[in-house]
Amino acid sequence: MTDSLLPGPLWLVGCGNMAGAMLARWLEEGVDPSHVSVIRPSGRPVGHGIRVSAAYPDDEVPALVLLGMKPYQLDAVAPLLAPILDPETILISILAGVEQASLRDRFPAPRNIVKAMPNLPVRLGRGVIPLHADGGDLAALALVSGLMATLGHAEWFEEEAAFQLAGHLTGAGPAFLFRFIDALAAAAQNLGLSSDQAARLALRMVEGAAALAAASDDDPKALARRVASPGGTTEAGLKVLDGDRALLALVEETLAASRARGLEMAAAARATPD
Repeated sequence: MTDSLLPGPLWLVGCGNMAGAMLARWLEEGVDPSHVSVIRPSGRPVGHGIRVSAAYPDDEVPALVLLGMKPYQLDAVAPLLAPILDPETILISILAGVEQASLRDRFPAPRNIVKAMPNLPVRLGRGVIPLHADGGDLAALALVSGLMATLGHAEWFEEEAAFQLAGHLTGAGPAFLFRFIDALAAAAQNLGLSSDQAARLALRMVEGAAALAAASDDDPKALARRVASPGGTTEAGLKVLDGDRALLALVEETLAASRARGLEMAAAARATPD
């Protein structure tokens, strides 16, 4: 098998929004569709000539397996999948809230189990992907790093708790940002702009501001000060966001709620079935 990104067959167990976005980007980056199998109960095609089946293939042992189903489906998947995997298989989990220990309990064979928490901009190669592994072979981890780098910015975390928090920031963060963009547009519409103008301008403004922040040596707080002239219109708006820590308190509460739900999911995954 010759593939610049894959050392052998890649199986995707589930192919929803996130796994599908990752796969689409990998195909654009040169992964050969004939090296990929998608296992999903529906058997629904994903296109690109990729093999899709409701059952696990019996003609190969995967080099990499991506767990891309819903976290609650873990205990339905593990009993059938675990016996197929061997020590050389690299298992990659994008299951929110499922800890390393829970994965190792269910998949004892693979030496290398990697947790990843991508976000939807991976489809454009502009995602952020926190990664965590409890040890593992350097060659295997380097291979995962290369595969994830095609999706955007991949960053390893030694501590699983830090990985989990980073996952809430970057994984859920796009949804929070999308809501903020929508709120900006809705506020402008309520104050008099047409709905299409408000939506278009809010989106383009955020796109440019994010690009500036990424390219600047200044941090976002300093950039905000540069936009706000003393006594001006921007400063008047910032006083609303900054007063009583209104924006920071709201964002902290939002992120804390995401983390709390992740801890609940982790506890549920620890409770292996009898």
